[in-house]
Amino acid sequence: MNFLVRFIAVAVLAGGVAQPRSAVAGRVTFTAADARDAYETAAEFVRTCTPRDAGTIRGRLAANWLMDRASRSGADAFVDSFKADTPDGMRPFANVVVEFKGTKENAPWVVLLSHFDTPPGIGKGFEGANDGASTSALLVSLVNAVRRAGAQGDNIAFIWTDAEECRVSYSANDGLQGARHAMEQFKAKRRAVKAAIGLDMLGDRNLHIRMPANGTVQLQNAVFEAAKRAGLEGLVSLGRDTVKDDFAVFLDAGCPAVNLIDFEFGSAPGKNDYWHTVQDTMDKISDESLLKAGMLVAELLNMLEGN
Repeated sequence: MNFLVRFIAVAVLAGGVAQPRSAVAGRVTFTAADARDAYETAAEFVRTCTPRDAGTIRGRLAANWLMDRASRSGADAFVDSFKADTPDGMRPFANVVVEFKGTKENAPWVVLLSHFDTPPGIGKGFEGANDGASTSALLVSLVNAVRRAGAQGDNIAFIWTDAEECRVSYSANDGLQGARHAMEQFKAKRRAVKAAIGLDMLGDRNLHIRMPANGTVQLQNAVFEAAKRAGLEGLVSLGRDTVKDDFAVFLDAGCPAVNLIDFEFGSAPGKNDYWHTVQDTMDKISDESLLKAGMLVAELLNMLEGN
């Protein structure tokens, strides 16, 4: 299957930084143990780093915490600090990044994104367990899975983004600042992006991933195929609505991009009444859902590696 090859040419800018190596990649696998680790990481992240509003000391502490946790498997994690404009003026922010260099000459990049920040002003007891913590923890476990598999042909970047949440309403200086900064870094380094995969709200006990309409069709089709190969048919559907999320920054810049999100997080099917409320707590997420999400992403990475 070569359905993604032609997209590399329209990605950010041609070129790459990886040097060829002799290592042979293994398949990326995501196990029940990885899912349990992700759940425990999310729970500890919530206990230790909530609130973690963007542009605050608590937000920076959360970034440092994630850097430490991602480094424990031996990955080279770092905090990418930057300043950006907001409705309240310039504020300091911090993304967390792990990069695995590929073995292919001039290899493009596969980018996985999850925001870790919480929206301001929700109220006492708000945890952001599903919205922010679940996929941030999932990325940590996926880092371990990729490292375990060995060097892949493509470069892979894991980015925990700050300031995904808006303060008032999404605009040029409100929300998505972390993803915009990451995109600017890819442009500055002349890195071609093969695929940008956004992960958000994937810990819901009643997990059903509905990809938003704004996304690259070929990547959306690849997600359906990955679900089939992973034995997860029925887990994924395609929605009619568009979503403002980190992946959209890459999509708008001309990169192939897709978002994996469960935007029905509530007290009954079809509702989203736990989102951005004090009901977004750890008892609403499960390691079973994190296992399904992790298996899906792992299979998608394997498919992308073959193209």
